[in-house]
Amino acid sequence: MTAPPIRVLVVDDHTLFRRGLTALLAGDARFAVVGEAGDASEAQRRAAALQPDVILLDNHLPGVSGVDALAGLREVAPGSRVLMLTVSEDERDLAAALRGGAHGYLLKTADSDMLASAIERTMRGESTISPEMTGKLVTAFQALGTGADAAAPAPDADPIHRLSPREHEILGHIARGASNTEIARALDIAETTVKIHVQHILRKLNLTSRVQAAVYATARTG
Repeated sequence: MTAPPIRVLVVDDHTLFRRGLTALLAGDARFAVVGEAGDASEAQRRAAALQPDVILLDNHLPGVSGVDALAGLREVAPGSRVLMLTVSEDERDLAAALRGGAHGYLLKTADSDMLASAIERTMRGESTISPEMTGKLVTAFQALGTGADAAAPAPDADPIHRLSPREHEILGHIARGASNTEIARALDIAETTVKIHVQHILRKLNLTSRVQAAVYATARTG
């Protein structure tokens, strides 16, 4: 049975870019653009009415920025996943997006194949960070308040010690950007088992997304 198309809401204040992106996605049977918005207020109204699977969200919007709009979007469309699509390479924007619950951070320089893959990964609850931004993950993690600049917890208080050996192993794969399917194949376990482990990892580390888990692991491995 063919999977239904991923329902996408495109949020960008540049009409030409928004329309071009909509046309690009419309030519791919994997996606269905269900709406567009040019600012945060319109995006919130559209998200509430349409309940899209994935919201492609620009950061530089008039009035309220995309990062600042995340909380409102999550409130009105809790089942939607947000993929930031922006020109900003500032690690502070990356950190704010991760803190706000974005599932990924993609630069507008990405090609169509990378964008399509990122949308699919976002739909599966996985994370995507543009290659140009991966070197800034540790800085972004520090901006989240849990990096090297934060007060170091006592060894037995560090939540990393709550993880089982298998969870440590899976966290390492997450840090390398592996999907649940790839992790299951590498460890020769069921994908559903991987999903359960990932849920436990996020809960034990008090994190909300795979993106934050990847940043957490990267910060601890240098």
